[in-house]
Amino acid sequence: MTDCPKNGLASIPEIGLGTWKAKRGEVGTAVSTALDIGYRHIDCASIYNNEREIGAAISQAIDDNTIKREQLWVSSKLWNNAHAAKHVRPALERSLKNLQLDHLDLYLIHWPVAFRADITFPKQPDQFISLEDLPIIETWRAMEKMVRKGLCRHIGVSNFNIRLLKELQAQATIQPIINQIELHPFLQQPKMVRHCQKTGVQLTAYSPLGSGQRQQVDKYNLFTHRPILSLATKYQCSPAQILLAWSLQRGTVVIPKSIRPTRLKENFQATDLHLDKADMETISRIDRGYRFLDGAFFAPPGSPYSVNDFWDDHEKVDV
Repeated sequence: MTDCPKNGLASIPEIGLGTWKAKRGEVGTAVSTALDIGYRHIDCASIYNNEREIGAAISQAIDDNTIKREQLWVSSKLWNNAHAAKHVRPALERSLKNLQLDHLDLYLIHWPVAFRADITFPKQPDQFISLEDLPIIETWRAMEKMVRKGLCRHIGVSNFNIRLLKELQAQATIQPIINQIELHPFLQQPKMVRHCQKTGVQLTAYSPLGSGQRQQVDKYNLFTHRPILSLATKYQCSPAQILLAWSLQRGTVVIPKSIRPTRLKENFQATDLHLDKADMETISRIDRGYRFLDGAFFAPPGSPYSVNDFWDDHEKVDV
């Protein structure tokens, strides 16, 4: 378990099951298998369109006495079309209904991007709402109310850069305990790590193994990158376990996605692996500032958003 630092709050399991791109018809079995293996942290989001199946798997596990609700940490995320204060509670309640829960352990603002309420994903500029017209703090105040109502225990953010995080921290009554961002050896974000360590925000790493789609291109493949392969040989483990152990030793929570039982077990066992200091330093030298998910889909011509606004170190450096 990893303590959410300086907040005096509950602990979050350091490895969770990511469910982004987990297809309906497959994700329920993956969740059930993960819970049997020992996972106690399930990361969800309404936009993934699979929360109903996840909820059924969680409910079945509780009914079968595989787990108790209080042993679980279940997270979900507010989608970009529900940032207006009046839409926050209905969005949260939809996720709770689908997940068959009476509360979440964590609710996140999925992106610092707003859409019109009737738009799932914009196709033209006038379907976006700028943060000047719908400030993050308006959304956050509504999130704070959800904590007070008991519908979620904790709140946080996802895909926030340091500037946005600082602005929110300066205005928030209930501080964000999590920032969920892309983190892996090709994108190490040391400035963000230092800021969050200093200010009591727990980082959660999504895509901690890179991106399966982009890793079809060998130069972006962490699994075939020579230093990672060498360490896997040294420690007699898989490249994935090296990548996860590196993240865990940096103090970040990881949420790798898999539907395969062997991979689910392998990923979970990374919590038992410890890399020595020299090997951690070896991995630190392969940082490329490379993002697999750069948010460009939110920045088409005419959008109020720009990729350069999203990230602290937005420039890609080729591998």
